[in-house]
Amino acid sequence: MEAVASRPIARLDRRIFLALPALIWFLGFLLIPLFIVVIYSLATRGEYGAVTFNFSLGNYFRIFDSVYLKIFLRSLQLAAVTSISCLLLGFPVAYVMATASPRWRQILMAMVVIPFWTNFVIRAYAIKFLLSDYGLINSLGMFLHLWSEPIYFSNSAFSVWLGMVTNYIPFMILPLYVSLEKFDFTMLEAARDLGASSWNSFWKVLVPLIKTGLITGLIFVFTPALGEFVVPDLLGGAKTMLIGNLITEQFMKTRDWPFGSALSLLLIVAVLVSLTIYLTNRDSRVQH
Repeated sequence: MEAVASRPIARLDRRIFLALPALIWFLGFLLIPLFIVVIYSLATRGEYGAVTFNFSLGNYFRIFDSVYLKIFLRSLQLAAVTSISCLLLGFPVAYVMATASPRWRQILMAMVVIPFWTNFVIRAYAIKFLLSDYGLINSLGMFLHLWSEPIYFSNSAFSVWLGMVTNYIPFMILPLYVSLEKFDFTMLEAARDLGASSWNSFWKVLVPLIKTGLITGLIFVFTPALGEFVVPDLLGGAKTMLIGNLITEQFMKTRDWPFGSALSLLLIVAVLVSLTIYLTNRDSRVQH
């Protein structure tokens, strides 16, 4: 009896031992740094960028200044537009990949994954070169006499949007492809045979069954796009200030670490709230 009773304990000890590296990583590289950020957010900025640990909530009240709220709302807007744009552009690509022959499927998959082989900053600089005053687009347009003077694409909201979509669209394509690959496309034919229009077949049959991949892709794009600072800094210049650029400036230029920590926690809370809303809605749908 004692041997039988000791088996669950041994299994539990084995599970704890196997999970120990992940727990140590989680504690050392997530919880402890997050705790340090919380402590800094409650401190105050001293002279010459020093940090004075006179704890107060002043940094959090400062966030609600209209200037910073506008920057945060602009970041939310750009992240949402980027996510929707990646969905609209990435869904046809994922659909073609899922319905292609095995040979073409591998080729298309390689074309989607290849950009990950290049550094993120280099990809941003490539977009900057492409959209510069005498870059490839302007040079080609003037060579073909489509326009006589360079069109100023760079340092604009359009260039930031294009850079964000270009860099994040693979994060949308891959989850959609995984869901579409498992989808039984004969169900669309059955829906049309029963009198459903193409739009109703798409919206009421295809979309509900691939909703997991769709929402996963939106989260994969929205979460990093909300805190992005490299693309706006390189392609938007001083005209585009987002929450990621604001946090970077607080730490690197202004040397106001307490306020930068408070802004970082605001960003973390915004992401957690969006994930919580999604998980809550998903659980409620599963129960019903």
